[in-house]
Amino acid sequence: MLTRPGFPGQVLFDAADLHAELPHPLVAGVTGRLLEVLAWAQHYLCGPHPDLGRKGPVCPFVQGSLDRGVFYLAVHRGDTLDPDDLDALLAGYRDWFTALEPAHGPAAQFKTILLTLPDLPDEIARVQVDSAQARLKAAYTERGLMIGEFHDGPPAKGGLWNPDFRPLHSPVPLLAIRHMVPSDFPFLADDPVTLGAYLSRFSGNGPVALRRQVAAAATRFGLDLPAQIQEA
Repeated sequence: MLTRPGFPGQVLFDAADLHAELPHPLVAGVTGRLLEVLAWAQHYLCGPHPDLGRKGPVCPFVQGSLDRGVFYLAVHRGDTLDPDDLDALLAGYRDWFTALEPAHGPAAQFKTILLTLPDLPDEIARVQVDSAQARLKAAYTERGLMIGEFHDGPPAKGGLWNPDFRPLHSPVPLLAIRHMVPSDFPFLADDPVTLGAYLSRFSGNGPVALRRQVAAAATRFGLDLPAQIQEA
């Protein structure tokens, strides 16, 4: 269990904490639900799916995050949540995420924080989670971060390889914070702000297989292309 220095209300739990059922007011009465999230990550996100449309796990980064011990769950309690309060709550974990070790190097890309909302009624959570992700996505990408939305709906976004597959469902509503990686291009290509953040972050070092698509998207929005892509 990690507590952010100077912010006693911001706490991160890892798999060992949840299995040990640590006595903490943030997890009182909801440890079982948080263990569901952990099992979902271990078995669903880390495993293949027949509807995914490609080989490999549903999320290619979660196993690395779990293996390195940098997969964390944060918990917000309460059955109501104002959008401004949710944005502020996420900002706190976002800033902590940036400073949290490992802050640099290859291992840093595997850091993940899931802000879980175990008390929020499903019908409220679906709206709040989707709205927060849409509101904050551009600002997070400008910091080199991704924010993802998950709930039981599931969110309406289809899979990249099979648009009829809706991969973002979860047993507990949550928002995920992680580092942007080169393969995130398809999630960022439909907006000049998010695409610009991608181009400035990776300077043409994204997957070679995506370079034509990156070039086409940049041209569509009138954005400058890194030299590596221009030469591809």
